[in-house]
Amino acid sequence: MNTATAHTLTGAGIPLSAHFTLPPDGAPRSTVLAIHGRGMSAGYWDAFTPLATRLGHAVLAVDRPGYGGSARYLPEGQNLADQAETLRAALKEHARTHDVGAGVFLLGHSDGGKVALHTAAGDADTPPLLGLDASGVGYHYDPGALHFPSTLGGGATKLNWGPLGLYPRGTFQASRALLAPTPPRESAETMWWPRQFETLAPEVRIPVRLTFAQHEAWWDLSPATLTAMTARLTASPAVTLDHLRAAGHNISLGHTATAYHLRVLAFLEECLLTR
Repeated sequence: MNTATAHTLTGAGIPLSAHFTLPPDGAPRSTVLAIHGRGMSAGYWDAFTPLATRLGHAVLAVDRPGYGGSARYLPEGQNLADQAETLRAALKEHARTHDVGAGVFLLGHSDGGKVALHTAAGDADTPPLLGLDASGVGYHYDPGALHFPSTLGGGATKLNWGPLGLYPRGTFQASRALLAPTPPRESAETMWWPRQFETLAPEVRIPVRLTFAQHEAWWDLSPATLTAMTARLTASPAVTLDHLRAAGHNISLGHTATAYHLRVLAFLEECLLTR
């Protein structure tokens, strides 16, 4: 099995740290751009990578602009739209020197899912985009999340994790290595996400799959709100809404991570067949 290697992407002159893993034969069927959520880092996707590479996909798990290696160059971070622009430039540069297979599949969690949606809605100057899978990103916030905590303190534990029993023993101690400060510009625009989504959703022209954990506390998961969310993705050829039982917001760190990751990869297979 191949192991992740430290990698540097360059997007619009900005160096972005990443974990890059090729499949065992070195010839990817596709490349997954895995985008972490708020206050996290590329290591969030460590459990996903072995499954994906075993099925022949390369995984490019990136520290978003303002995190990791780019933090010193972007001390205030970037807003979500600018992060997407930086990532599109980085993807274009990556494709010049690396085989991306049939194209790039966007995988995002929480604020990383927002960036993935912005990326998909941008100008088509990147390698071909195959599809987009996002977890933990909705349309309207749950009223209980309107104070927007962004750390493990201040009441954010319930929002970011859900019931602690949903995660293997040792998860919270181990996850401290994944945590990173949230850049100010990213935090400042949180409340504007519903309006942003309304603007960018009609521009997303690839298949989309949205997953919500059973114990998701950030988002309004009422049927009416989720129906309104999917209805705005008018240009997408296929929109799938999924729910994962016995899971909290940080799905990829919980007991149900493997179940979620296998569903992601099944969706990727569908995107490859219908591209």
